[in-house]
Formats: sequence, structure tokens, C-alpha cells
Amino acid sequence: MRKTLILASNNAKKLRELQALIAPLGVELVTQGALGIPEAEEPHVTFVENALAKARHAAREGRGPAIADDSGLCVDALGGAPGVRSARYAVDAGRATEGAGREVIDPANNAWLLDQMQGQNQRRAHFTCVLVAVRHAEDPEPLIAEGHWTGELLYAPRGEHGFGFDPLLWLPEHQQSAAELAPEIKNGVSHRAQACTRLLELIQARWGITDGEQWAWQPA
Repeated sequence: MRKTLILASNNAKKLRELQALIAPLGVELVTQGALGIPEAEEPHVTFVENALAKARHAAREGRGPAIADDSGLCVDALGGAPGVRSARYAVDAGRATEGAGREVIDPANNAWLLDQMQGQNQRRAHFTCVLVAVRHAEDPEPLIAEGHWTGELLYAPRGEHGFGFDPLLWLPEHQQSAAELAPEIKNGVSHRAQACTRLLELIQARWGITDGEQWAWQPA
């Protein structure tokens, strides 16, 4: 029987990215929304704490192994902001309405960030991704993997691919923004790709799964 992991997210674009990255294990990701699981609170100030909270919540409510991602853009000139508040950057500032769709909030986030960076020549920034996987809600040994993708902030959005702040991060090594990269290229080099590669190694080594056909343990 095909094995599944509960994804502690309802972001369709994030689901597609992670499903493509985790494909080597033959494991299917199922969003928490598809199982009727509400979103977890994210009160913490670090990516790892929020990802762990989301993974444990999804595992508890879904009664099965879960994976959670917490990621965002960290801008050097802004002291690491928007950081863990990346998805809500414009909402927090009153520039977007709570509960609006990503098609509204993402452009608002980009616009607010550009406003914050007016007159700023130091434009170094990086995406951070922390992935956490747990076998069950009380797992004492969560698997934690991290990835970083560094570039510079543009002065205006470029590109139609990706999501979030992808249109604003210029990648000198590719001479494109993250949103201009073809998905198959992005999935090989992004912060999420780096974290997922490491997480796959940990799952294979610690959970005893190599091809999606067997877990070496029984889910709670």
C-alpha cells in the first residue's frame, strides 16, 4: 500500500513543490485540509519552532506521520525581517486583509517589502526553509532539515513562476529571479530543495524507508 505523509499546509503551490521533491521515496503527501485538520497556531519567532509545532499538530489531528515546512525571506538590511512573518508581512502592516487569498496577499507582501527597502542599497537577502517530519505527535526524535538560498532584492517583481517573494529575489548565478526559473530548475537548487534533500537522507537513515513500500515502524 502506498505510504502517505500529512503535509501541514494547504498551500497548493507548496504541495506541488514538495511532492515533486519527495517523489524519490514513493510517498504521497496529503494536505491537512483534505483531512479536515485546521491550521496550527504559529506563535514562535524561529522557523524551527513553528515547523515543529505545525508537524506535531498535523500528526496529532491526523493520527499519522506528518511533515511541516516553515520558510520565509530574511533581508539583511531589515534585521532578518520579514522572516517567520513572511506570509503575513502585508497583513501585519495593515496593507492586506486578513483571510484574503494568496493571489492578493503575495503581491501585497512584495509591494510592502519594496516600500520598506526604498533608498536602501544593501539588498542582500536569502530564503530559509526548515522542514520537520514526525512519526507521531509525541515523537521525541523529530527529523529537522534546513536550507538557504541567497540572492539580492530586485527593485520590481520579475517572473511568473513560484510564489511568495520569488519575483523579488535575484539569483546572480542564474541571472534570473526565483520566479523566472523553470520549476524543474528551481526544484534542484532552492532552499526547499536543499532542505528536502537533507530530509530524505534523514528519513531513509532514521525511519528505514527507501522506496515508499515499507515503514520500518508502525505509525501511531
